[in-house]
Amino acid sequence: MDQIDTDGFRANVGIVLCNHAGSVLLGGRKGQNSWQFPQGGMMVNETAEQAMYRELGEEVGLEASDVELLGITRDWLRYTLPEKYIRHHSQPLCIGQKQRWFLIRLHSADSRVRLDTTDVPEFDRWRWADYWQPVQEVIYFKRDVYVQMLLELAPILFPDGGPPRPRWWLEEWGP
Repeated sequence: MDQIDTDGFRANVGIVLCNHAGSVLLGGRKGQNSWQFPQGGMMVNETAEQAMYRELGEEVGLEASDVELLGITRDWLRYTLPEKYIRHHSQPLCIGQKQRWFLIRLHSADSRVRLDTTDVPEFDRWRWADYWQPVQEVIYFKRDVYVQMLLELAPILFPDGGPPRPRWWLEEWGP
């Protein structure tokens, strides 16, 4: 059972899985031409960290022993779903998601990443991407959360200064 708060936001965890070069794993949504970070809902009585490790296993086939936890966002980051994605027939009504984001580093071989560990896989392909690239590739209504989260986590992964912002980076997102 999902956790949906009184404001209609579903509790969710997101995973930024990086490698030693500072690239991040993007998953290709099954049957779609879209890319995103692994993420998923928190179950009732499940901590954010427990949900993160469960989702890590379900979505990319990795275990806690394959990764190192580097950091987590300080607070919940929220996005509201566009009207066409709200399931008005579901109760309680979910109008969006509130997310805690985890930054983890892969210590195992890339071959440990598996997308076929569940009956209904989330992803049908994956790739390593430059740190800021997910902002450009995620569905539009998640973009601001990706910007906030990547800006917050960048100093952990890049203590000497992160990669330069790409040319397509919007001024409103900050330097």
